[in-house]
Amino acid sequence: MFTLLAIPFLLLFGRASPHCIPNTFTFESSSGVSILNTSYYTAGDLVNITNLYSSIDTSSLPAFCRVELLITTNATANSTANTEVWLPDEWNGRYVGFGNGGLGGGVDVADLGFVAVMQGFAGMSTDTGHSSTALSGTWGGPHNDNAIIDWAYRALHLSVGFGKQVVQQYYGSATSKSYYLGCSTGGRQGLKEVQQFPEDFDGVVVGSPANWMSHLAPWSILVNLNVLPVDSPQWIPADMWTGLIHNEVLNQCDALDGVTDGILNDPRMCYFRPETLACRPGQNTSTCLNLAQINAIHQIYSPYYETNQTYIFAGYYPGGELGYPYGLVGPTPFEISGDYYRYFVLNDTTWNMTSLNYSVIQLGDELDPGMENAISPNITAFAGPGHNGKVLHYVGWADQIISPGNSLYYYETVHAFMQAESEMNIDDFYRLFTVPGMQHCKGGYGANAFGGSGQAAASMPPLSYDPQHNALAAMVAWVEEGIAPSSFVAAYYNNNTETDGVAFTRPLCKYPASIKYMGGDPNAATSFICA
Repeated sequence: MFTLLAIPFLLLFGRASPHCIPNTFTFESSSGVSILNTSYYTAGDLVNITNLYSSIDTSSLPAFCRVELLITTNATANSTANTEVWLPDEWNGRYVGFGNGGLGGGVDVADLGFVAVMQGFAGMSTDTGHSSTALSGTWGGPHNDNAIIDWAYRALHLSVGFGKQVVQQYYGSATSKSYYLGCSTGGRQGLKEVQQFPEDFDGVVVGSPANWMSHLAPWSILVNLNVLPVDSPQWIPADMWTGLIHNEVLNQCDALDGVTDGILNDPRMCYFRPETLACRPGQNTSTCLNLAQINAIHQIYSPYYETNQTYIFAGYYPGGELGYPYGLVGPTPFEISGDYYRYFVLNDTTWNMTSLNYSVIQLGDELDPGMENAISPNITAFAGPGHNGKVLHYVGWADQIISPGNSLYYYETVHAFMQAESEMNIDDFYRLFTVPGMQHCKGGYGANAFGGSGQAAASMPPLSYDPQHNALAAMVAWVEEGIAPSSFVAAYYNNNTETDGVAFTRPLCKYPASIKYMGGDPNAATSFICA
């Protein structure tokens, strides 16, 4: 069986600590790149690093060299990005870049350690030119267009190239193949690389991409407005979502996939009727829904169309109610979407989301701040014969931040375009996998551990690092051996924590197939097929 370690040049390019010094790395003065610091960690050393976006605190990593770079992204504006490259002693000859999440600015030190170094890759990540939490966009304005461009694509693209130079100078050999792993904004960044810089990576693994920001932001605002203000007739408190509504969804639809297990394997098959929960006269209102709440649920679970039937975004799907009140239907507006309009589009710090209208949405489409949208269906330069790049895309059916319908929508636009405009077969270069029960990028109640971005850092590593269980290994096998993934075996750990043990395993199916129960132990992946 193929594994990440089954290549002849493993260990060949290893370097000991004397090489982990600034003098090892040289750049032309005109490049705008400088070495800020180098640090060498022996196997088992404490690695405790924190920034506003990411952190790592572990003694489980093998030996590696940490290189910190400062990259000039725009000399005229004097803008820079902090980028790190982590170089394991036991290098497998490959390179992997990592994306970010939300509007965050910080190197993804967690995936650099738990994914790159742990699996023998030379890893790279950048703060995209600013420092912030994932939710805050105040750094983007008013009128800080240069910072938005860095975040949208420029800092990552520049970091990819300079990171590869660091790798070559350290090991004395160029990378054999280059890969990418990211979810949410990281998924958007990965698709941006595919569409705009097709030579940067040979294979990208993207999860639930925020690739249509000019439509994602207004949709998430509208979803929230459907239940606000708190204490209005349409307001639905969290315990009603996680108890009353979720239980009724399961009552109506859980058994449709052949097994009653608290998971909807394909929520598209569920026509949820909240009317069954309508309050009778005199009934305790905490045990039923009023008419305004029923209407709100229908709106939330429906696609969002605007003026002239303009499609904006897909809706929530039934089955994710355990996470929805902590996503977009909570008591306070989702910070990212408000900041997107206040600091990226309108440059008006006083703008309130209740002012959202179609003209504001159109302005976001027109401006496309920083050219952040990554929605082009034409990926011929990446996937065509000149490059033969691969895309492995995954999304959780219970995503509480970005409708999984967005992933289906983008995949289908690529499918239609490439079929109409080329002789290529989408299965040869782009595969989408849906994850029942998984929330945004990770978590939720479902088999959600398969090597996706941020999963190992959240105590949910894959069961194995082979291609059957690990998305990054599957991508390596696809690119280097031509073995395309048809399904994965993912794990659900009790309490979403590896140390609490495996509760069950499930296959993850290649869209448009979904999981079907065939009988036997419902906790074993072998009891299910993709059909």
